Amino acid sequence: MNHSEWKTRRTRKLLGETVEESAAYVEAGCAFALGQAVDDRRTALGLSQAEPARRAEMTQPQISDIEGGDSVPTLPLLTRLAKALDAALTIGLDRDTSAFTFTPHGGHQPEEASADGRGSAA
Repeated sequence: MNHSEWKTRRTRKLLGETVEESAAYVEAGCAFALGQAVDDRRTALGLSQAEPARRAEMTQPQISDIEGGDSVPTLPLLTRLAKALDAALTIGLDRDTSAFTFTPHGGHQPEEASADGRGSAA
């Protein structure tokens, strides 16, 4: 798909028209939403990518790949990552949309965190 087709799809979607999205497009949106949620939570904690990587027994490039939407981790890795970010991870999947929310343990939010626990959706 070239850039002009993307703009056309975006415009049609903004106008409320039905736009069919390929499986790859939906999957990329899911990966990006997860990456954004990880980045938001890590940033709210004031951590570099290296620190949650160390805590989750990963490498900094692996964290970078997840945050960039270039990698979708396994469930066991997501469990370790949530623990490393001192939060519970809620994943919402409904049709072609996905939402990822890190909720800090202890019921309190860092001051930079949004009211919804720093969630991201696609």
